[in-house]
Amino acid sequence: MRPAAGPEPLIADVSDTARWIAAYRAGESRRPDAMFDDPLADRLAGQRGHAIAAAAPPIGWALVARTKLIDDLVLTAIDEGCDRVLNLAAGLDTRPYRLDLPADLRWVEADLPGLLADKEQALHDQEPRCRLARYAVDLADPAARDAFLDDALAGAGKALVLTEGLLMYLDDHDVVALAQSLKRPQIAWWLLEFWGAGLRKWMDRKTAAIMANAPFKFGAENGLAYFEQIGWTPLEVESILLAANRFRRLPFWYRVAARLPQPDPRNPGNARWSAVTRLTAR
Repeated sequence: MRPAAGPEPLIADVSDTARWIAAYRAGESRRPDAMFDDPLADRLAGQRGHAIAAAAPPIGWALVARTKLIDDLVLTAIDEGCDRVLNLAAGLDTRPYRLDLPADLRWVEADLPGLLADKEQALHDQEPRCRLARYAVDLADPAARDAFLDDALAGAGKALVLTEGLLMYLDDHDVVALAQSLKRPQIAWWLLEFWGAGLRKWMDRKTAAIMANAPFKFGAENGLAYFEQIGWTPLEVESILLAANRFRRLPFWYRVAARLPQPDPRNPGNARWSAVTRLTAR
């Protein structure tokens, strides 16, 4: 007799983490003092997203702070003349629907076909605030990625590339390959969030029960210096811990840590440290 199948894992692959993050956006949007309003997050998270958030360690404050920091830097780039946004591994992001964007801004999302199909179905009755296009592409395939970039950047003069919640799932050589592929004259900025090695190790331990099918891989011990060494210059760097404290989202047991001396962004070592940065290529 074949043994009974075990329960379906909460996270079957990396795509399910997009539902997890949407659950945190939904929670923030329900607050009376919400820093952003995402009325679509709850439908995108669904029961699965909320179940993952309930099973995960209490890290919602960090994901909410990350979202707000990236929102603000996207708008800063637009004020500085950004004429195109490329959101790589866009997941269930809803910025084209909720940010105050120019109607003629072209926003391009790229992700795997299955996730984009689910997103299209969930948002079929919604109208974005800008010119939104979606590309089904495997960004891990160098040829497919380059072909996508050629097409998505056609006619752009000052593009912003966003990789939110992507790098931690990549191997080191894939991060380097992506960084090199983004060195194009049309790309003015690369906006990302990244972890130090200490946070990656901590997250490995704390999420082992739910992340077996989507393991964390990347977290550089030299933090920001990693990107500088592969040809990118930081314009802004914001610690997620300090931002969450400023936004009044830190749990009380982290507030002491926010008042202590902070790790060197270029040498965070084993500290549980992460940041959002906007880079420009040298």
